[in-house]
Amino acid sequence: MKISKFQAGAGILGLAMTAGLVMGDLPAAKPAFAQSGHTIQVPANFRTDYEFLGAWAVSGDADTGGKIGQHIVYASPGTVTAYRKTGKFPDGTVLVKELFNGKTEDLTTGSATSAAELAGYFVMVKDAAGNKTGPLWGDGWGWAFFAADDTRQTTTKDYKAECLACHEPVRDTDLIYSYAYPVLKP
Repeated sequence: MKISKFQAGAGILGLAMTAGLVMGDLPAAKPAFAQSGHTIQVPANFRTDYEFLGAWAVSGDADTGGKIGQHIVYASPGTVTAYRKTGKFPDGTVLVKELFNGKTEDLTTGSATSAAELAGYFVMVKDAAGNKTGPLWGDGWGWAFFAADDTRQTTTKDYKAECLACHEPVRDTDLIYSYAYPVLKP
């Protein structure tokens, strides 16, 4: 059987792609950093390019206007592996928390709450050396909240006044509730 150069090339490309996926050689995410200079933004494609870190069920908080909600948390590529090795978030780590209002309904399994409308995003960027300055940077992180309809402009004016109080209880774990993310455990 004779095959064309196109068929041979397509076959080789298919094998190479399959081998890459099997070997775990997935393409790297487009930039793993959420900042441009000292400005923090919600990274594009974080749902597909970032690692799923974990989720929280929230029984009403300030970010969801007191409504029941869900927080879905993602980390920049390589974060989980690095954290498992060192027990620390590496410099440049980006954490993205999607905040959803919840929809509770009675199902055959009982009462269940699922993510409904998006309420906003909370982004943190690890700055271990403290090189970034300004009202969104300090305590080893960059901090920013974004409304659901604007991922380019944060509503946060001062992380100390608007973000730090919620993270203070876990200061001894780098201000992150890391115990709640089983994927970080070795």
